[in-house]
Amino acid sequence: MKRLFLGLFLILSIALPSRGQKPRWTEQAAKDWYAQQPWLVGSNYIPSDAINELEMWQAATFDPERIDKELGWAQSLGLNTMRVFLHDLLWQQDPEGFKKRLDTFLTIAQKHKIRPLFVLFDSVWDPNPKLGKQHAPKPGVHNSGWLQSPGAAALSDPAQYSRLKAYVQGVVGAFANDKRILGWDIWNEPDNTNDGSYGTEEPPNKVELVLALLPKAFAWARQAGATQPLTSGVWAGDDWSSAEKLSPMSVIQLDLSDVVSFHSYEKPDLFEQRVVSLQQYRRPIICTEYMARGNGSTFQGTLPIAKKYHVGAINWGLVAGKTQTYLPWDSWKQPYTDRQPAVWFHEIFRQDGQPYSQEEATFIRTIISAPSASNGAGTNF
Repeated sequence: MKRLFLGLFLILSIALPSRGQKPRWTEQAAKDWYAQQPWLVGSNYIPSDAINELEMWQAATFDPERIDKELGWAQSLGLNTMRVFLHDLLWQQDPEGFKKRLDTFLTIAQKHKIRPLFVLFDSVWDPNPKLGKQHAPKPGVHNSGWLQSPGAAALSDPAQYSRLKAYVQGVVGAFANDKRILGWDIWNEPDNTNDGSYGTEEPPNKVELVLALLPKAFAWARQAGATQPLTSGVWAGDDWSSAEKLSPMSVIQLDLSDVVSFHSYEKPDLFEQRVVSLQQYRRPIICTEYMARGNGSTFQGTLPIAKKYHVGAINWGLVAGKTQTYLPWDSWKQPYTDRQPAVWFHEIFRQDGQPYSQEEATFIRTIISAPSASNGAGTNF
């Protein structure tokens, strides 16, 4: 109960709407928006020649031709959304150029009938991002170059928060009315402390810092006039069935999101339990991360449940590449330098455009194109 009160206090003390700020969507507004969407199915996307967000978006390494090719592969399966990570340093480096590259990406995505969900901040992996040329992947290691945004130094320095605000409001404000964008994911896994990778490099009070900053980030996006929904996905903890069992961070995420989002790399029965537990919030539900074959989370196991409840489903990984997320999480302890995993952990396609599994690709294409038992609108809430 103490955790719940803390979360509610933070919301009330930090994130009350200011004059001119759009309020959180009502339940009805969220339902009306969702009723206009197709069944949302897609992937977390980064081009196969980029190790992280900076390499994807910086002018020297931005690769529209590869993006066009890879999103074409996604379209061939019927995927209609991509979750795509941005970074605050890109705005600091070159705001006008960054906006132009975002517009180029959106034009390519629209060509392939894909509407992205953009992620503004991320608490996962390397807490020490640096602009410029990015290092090569560590041999045999899953996601060895992914970067947090903001990094530990910026997160720990309130003097930099005005810069972070300028980033959120600059990006969201520039595309606030852009119908090519599905929505804004304000913060990915905000209370992830990366204990199995970079834990010793994290601020000791990281969770407390993010608890204070997350409501501000939501408010900044609303002040920028976003007409697309805002969300931040719950991911930690085993039980979301009641408010009393939620962490303070999960309380904030659920209470400030226009549409509910969550992560689940578990087997089908646990995925379904999570969906059912989130129905109590009476809002559309999108799973923004799933599919880890070695963990028992598969397309064949998850997508039928997602379709049954009309839950959006965005798996981790489209094309195997420099992120090396086809390798399992345990590669951080035992790198796969002299062997390959028995099965790929993430990703759908190889770099030549061939599916990792033709059977899997056929299944994805078939379940997306098959008619639902009903139009689905409202069935997940």
